[in-house]
Amino acid sequence: MEIILRTAAIYVFLLVLFRLTGKRTLSELTTFDFILLLILSEATQNALVDEDRSVVMAMTVILTFVTIDLGLSAIKTRSRTIERITEGVPVVLVNQGQVLEDVLKKTNVTRSDIMAAARLSQGLENMEQIKYAVLEVTGGISIVPAEPDIEKMLDQRIEAALRRLQQRQDGHSEP
Repeated sequence: MEIILRTAAIYVFLLVLFRLTGKRTLSELTTFDFILLLILSEATQNALVDEDRSVVMAMTVILTFVTIDLGLSAIKTRSRTIERITEGVPVVLVNQGQVLEDVLKKTNVTRSDIMAAARLSQGLENMEQIKYAVLEVTGGISIVPAEPDIEKMLDQRIEAALRRLQQRQDGHSEP
């Protein structure tokens, strides 16, 4: 019974730890993050099994983790509050083209992080092309591009068409 209580305590501890460290922690691991994760997993194992390294003990730990996770998943499907507490909520980083600097600081996200996501997902080259950027619960950043100025785009197309027409006329008037 002690191992089940230990496992439950470690599960809750890790859940709280990762919620407090923020969404970006789990998004993309750096080399340092990976090494830290390996050390954390070793410390977690030691806290769970103490001196007992038997197969039965390992199976009990695994079964307890899976049971807790399945139970929590079932609860989350019925309770939005529990889901928000355990998973978090998406956070708007750019709203109507305006970068929310205080939110960036609070979430440990940089303008470079936003631009990397904008380049990768939308092919955007500058911040002005972003209407919304959202830090998702998974730690990824979703980008909604700004809509192009239709009038400006039409004016450019009309001007280009007029230039082509003028070039054709100039080309036909020569002998």
